[in-house]
This record gives sequence, C-alpha cells and structure tokens, in this order.
Amino acid sequence: MGFVKIPVKGMCDITPSEMRLRQKLLTEIRQAYSKYGFEEIETPVMEHIENLTSKQGGENEKLIFKVMKRGAELERAKVSGKELADCGMRYDLTVPLARFYANNGAKLLSPFKAMQIGSVWRADNPQKGRFRQFVQCDIDILGDNTNFAEIELITATTDMLAQIFSQCDNPNITVHINDRRILTAAALKAGFTAEDVPSVLISLDKLDKIGYEGVGNELVAKGYSQNVVKGYLGIYKNSAEGISCTDFCNSVGCVDNEVVSGLAEIIDCCTVTTRNKAHIVFDPALVRGMGYYTGPIFEVSVDGFSSSVAGGGRYDEMIEKFSGVKTSAVGFSIGFERIVTILNDIGKGELKLTEDGVAYLIEKGVSAEKKIEVFRQAQLLRETGVVTTVQPMKKNLKFQIDELMKNGYTKITRVYAKEL
Repeated sequence: MGFVKIPVKGMCDITPSEMRLRQKLLTEIRQAYSKYGFEEIETPVMEHIENLTSKQGGENEKLIFKVMKRGAELERAKVSGKELADCGMRYDLTVPLARFYANNGAKLLSPFKAMQIGSVWRADNPQKGRFRQFVQCDIDILGDNTNFAEIELITATTDMLAQIFSQCDNPNITVHINDRRILTAAALKAGFTAEDVPSVLISLDKLDKIGYEGVGNELVAKGYSQNVVKGYLGIYKNSAEGISCTDFCNSVGCVDNEVVSGLAEIIDCCTVTTRNKAHIVFDPALVRGMGYYTGPIFEVSVDGFSSSVAGGGRYDEMIEKFSGVKTSAVGFSIGFERIVTILNDIGKGELKLTEDGVAYLIEKGVSAEKKIEVFRQAQLLRETGVVTTVQPMKKNLKFQIDELMKNGYTKITRVYAKEL
C-alpha cells in the first residue's frame, strides 16, 4: 500500500504561517477571558462511551468517533455481541466539563469559571469552515443560578470578539438571545405536546437554512397536523423584526413572568456592558441544536458571514445526571476555526514570523572559526530577545533573501568564505 501524503478527510495540516495566526488568536482569547476570572482546565481527548451517549449531546451523538475495546476484551465483545467501543473522541468540551466538575467540584472555587481550549472530533460532512477535527474555545460558569452568569459570559465573549475583529472594517457583531422555555411555550401554545417539543425544535432550528416552507414541510412529514404546524409557524411569521422579548412573550402567553423578566434583564444589561462592541437582540426563532439547554441561549453572528462564530446557553440539568448533585451551569463556545476562516478570507491571516529579525547566511567553505563567531553572535542576540536564524547560503541568494524579508527578517548578514 502506497504512502498517502494528504490528511484524512475533514482534517488539516497547519503550516507555520497558519500556526502563527492561530497562536496569536489563542493568546488573545486566553488574555481576554482571564480578565474576567476564568481559569483554564484540560480534559482528556477521549471520554467514556457511556458519557458521550448519555442523550445530552443532541445530534452530535450521531457523529462520535468511537474507540474500540482492546485485546481480549474486544474479542469477548465480538463473541457476545456487546458494544465493541468503550471510549470515544470527545465531540465537544461540555460533556467532559460536566464529568470533570462532578469529579473535582469539591476542590474548586464556587461559582467556578472554567476556560477550556482543545480539539474535538465529529464524523461530520466536511465543508468550508467545518471540519472533523477542530479547536473549540469554551468558557463556562458552574454553580451560579442567577443571570449574572449569562451577563458575564456574553460580555466577556463580545469583548474578546470585538478585539479580534477590530482589524476588520465594520465587523458588526450581533448577539442573538432567546430562552428554551420560551420556545417550549410557543410550541405548546400551537398545540404540540411536551413530548413533541424536542423534535419540533430540531426542525425550527433549520429555519435560516430552509425557510418557513421547508420547516413546515418537514414537520408535516414527521406526522404533525397541518393546522398545528401552520399556527405554530404563524407565531414567528407574525412577529415584527426587532420585537422585544416582553412583546413576543405577551403574544404567546403562558410564559412564566420570571423567565421573561430574567431574559429582558440579560438583554438590557448586556446592551450596556458591551456598549458599542455588539448589537444585543432578542431572536424568538433562535434554537441552538443541543438537547441539554434548559434556559437562556445565545449565538453570535458577524455581518457578511453566513455561519455563527460563537454560541451557548444554560444547561442546569447535565451535571446532576453525572454526579447526582444539582448544579447550575451556563457556557459559551467560540467557533475558532470559523474565526480563522473569516480572517483568512478578508486577508488578515498572514502573520510574519518576526517583525525585526536577524538572519546570518553562511557561504559554503567558511572557516570553522568564522562559523563559531557567527553562532556566538546569534546566541547573544537571542538572549536579548531578538529572533535570529543561521542558514547556509543558497545558490539562488536573491530568492532566499526575499523569503526571509517576507517573514520579517529585516537585517540580513552574508558571511563569505573570502572577504569581498
């Protein structure tokens, strides 16, 4: 079998220039979130298969890269017809965080403000900005049942995104906010049952992709009454653009006043804390695909780009399923790969290796004494913080120098065997 030089489908090699951009962004993300008191943790890339298939991951549970049992255990599973996998690659950072907190919560500050940055894997259909292996950057607040947590998360994330996109012309960042309890109330108002709601919301989540007609056709195909579907979609069609949370909920009715006032407070407070960095809007059709959300949900879009760049929400019931202890939880995840794609698309992805580096080019035949002196000088420069490289001089010297200059080496010293 021949050697395959291209990566596995949906996974990417990362070149030095691309890596420089990614490292710069990761540094900015860490610094921005650290200002808000978030502490970085790390969890294993593999999780127990029981955790990954616990009905908490929504559609992502269909996309697990499973890891088979090993050795005799695998052979026994084959014979008995039992599950062949005992682990899987994590498909997000939320399920691992829930297990981490269930295991370590007693040793952590409460409320605990967690930051996670790491790769996740999904057996998805690859496309631009969507991969099978990709980096997620998450912040979560565990143990805070007030809307302070949502306000902190939204403010910190818009602050960070505004900084990253500050080099773009008019980035126009918008934070869309809704609440799963409002979505549930609207579905019940239309005539769906409580058992219908998860399936109905999966269809509504596709509204921006397939439109009202597409959502309606899908719901009817699922076996729901055409009249119920028509009335349900009418709730959203009849909502004026820019409708307030309070006005929408008044039109729906049967929404707890605490839910409405709590969400309105988040929107009002974040409008102040984000100032001119982002638009904060109530979006009655925002769903978020994960089945574990229990309260406020949010998503961030950037004008001119079709996909959201961040999203999250409250998931108060997940950790209790692992630990048996009721724990409030709310989180925000950044679409790191989408941000990288956006910056590359607008021509902001190229970063030089150095802004003021020094390069020594040594001709073939240079004496050992002269080489020693060059390496000594190079080391002294490095000790003062100057990026310095020592290279053999190539035949195409002009091309070599041009490439070095492109990467920020502004001072280039040529060392010849004989003085010119």
